[in-house]
Amino acid sequence: MPPAFTGQEKARITGLLMEAGADLFTARGLRKTSLEDLVAPAGIAKSSFYAFFRSKEDLYLELMLARMADVKRRVVDEALESTDDTEEALRRFLRATLEVLDTDPLYRRLVTHPEEMDAVLRRADPERLTASPDNPANGLAAFVTAALERGDLVPATPAAVVGVLQTVMLVPVNAGRLADPAAYDQTVDLLVDVIARGLTARKE
Repeated sequence: MPPAFTGQEKARITGLLMEAGADLFTARGLRKTSLEDLVAPAGIAKSSFYAFFRSKEDLYLELMLARMADVKRRVVDEALESTDDTEEALRRFLRATLEVLDTDPLYRRLVTHPEEMDAVLRRADPERLTASPDNPANGLAAFVTAALERGDLVPATPAAVVGVLQTVMLVPVNAGRLADPAAYDQTVDLLVDVIARGLTARKE
């Protein structure tokens, strides 16, 4: 039976497990990170891990949730919803999203490794993620649905519009495959403008 921990010990060890998880999941991914790797910095036994998290996937989910509010603030509140101009809103959203991917290695991994997201949702409580008001995906879906209803976007399903926007997230991890990687910044700028303009309906 795992030892009992005081409230202070539990808070300290939880923080150490979160730090280790962020580093290890970013560098190695979910599957290649073992419980031994996670508990070593905290100095606890493997069996004690379960006094803090139900599984590796549960720890991964906690890391996702911990980042969610900040990501939503940056890409939805301060970008997507910062203007009434739909085209400019999409442009700001895409640029803010790319900035998050460039500056947050773990979030970049979450977005670019869907198999890890699937594994987390199979083992952890998906409702905590999908129903969270801080989930930026919910903010994006609501914006797209409302814009389609207003006729501000070209005729399409919400899923198709979101899918087109999501393709931009694949650019950073494939930068080395561009014909000229040195032209990455120009390529991204042009892509953002083309997608924002192309998705926006032209008023007669």
